[in-house]
Amino acid sequence: MPGPAIEIDNLTKEYPYGFLNLKKKTSLEGLTMQVETGEVFGFLGPNGAGKSTTIKLLMNLIFPTSGHARLLGKSTTNVEMHRDIGYLPEQPYFYDYLTAAEVLDYFAKFYDLAPADRKARVQNMLKKVGLETAGKIQLRKYSKGMLQRVGLAQAILHDPQLVILDEPMSGLDPVGRREVRDIILELKNAGKTILFSTHILPDAEMLCDRVGVIVGGKLQGIGAPGEIVGIKAHEMEILFALPNLGQNSSPLLAKATRMGDRYRLQVPEQDLYAALDQLRNGEAKILSVAQVKPSLEEYFMHLVAADRAQAAAVEVTGK
Repeated sequence: MPGPAIEIDNLTKEYPYGFLNLKKKTSLEGLTMQVETGEVFGFLGPNGAGKSTTIKLLMNLIFPTSGHARLLGKSTTNVEMHRDIGYLPEQPYFYDYLTAAEVLDYFAKFYDLAPADRKARVQNMLKKVGLETAGKIQLRKYSKGMLQRVGLAQAILHDPQLVILDEPMSGLDPVGRREVRDIILELKNAGKTILFSTHILPDAEMLCDRVGVIVGGKLQGIGAPGEIVGIKAHEMEILFALPNLGQNSSPLLAKATRMGDRYRLQVPEQDLYAALDQLRNGEAKILSVAQVKPSLEEYFMHLVAADRAQAAAVEVTGK
């Protein structure tokens, strides 16, 4: 069985600041985690949480204050190993007087492809990211979302084993986000390992085998999206249709919310059967009953709020 694709051990990054750089700001503190081979791993956190810092450390673009990391079983300082990695930075920049096809052809030359193979690979990548008809347009005429697609194409151009994407959904409309999700799933089905950072939580819940949540430079939780927030439901949601709800004097049913020609009622678990009995007695048509599970977004926002409260407390204490 193959080992982890990414191994991170106690990775810390500090930046000097202030007068004569005598103070230090910790951007990442003691990060330890693994990304298994063949999985899609979402790295979640608000802006400034340490996501991009972690990815830059993995790519050996910056260097850790302490700790170390291994990619595909080798140290991040191993130059040859980076041939098997695809990387999309958060804000990719390309020479904007080149066309998308020219940019991808330039990157394809790094991999010793024959001219015919290189041309076919470029056209295939343009089609994969939805730029087939815009490949001959200069990048200066591209929108931010279109530039993001070019960046994604160059990241997977050489068929890497490990793909690291920093905010790949940034600047994309709903159609573009759907296309990127499809590409990530296609890469997973091909046996690739994908690590991507994002603050768009529905994408993470939809795509990821596991997620890691980082807030304030510290890893706050790691696991499957459902596991990380807990699966215990304390409330139930009932959708029903009832023409004469307004004539019903039940305090419980008075809490129902109208949604077009149906109603939504959220009740504690212990009140579920009583609510169903009242609805049946009132000749309501039950449309569905479902658990109200905590979402990744709720968990995420709770952590962010707690971190801000802690930061405010530290600031007041420091004064």
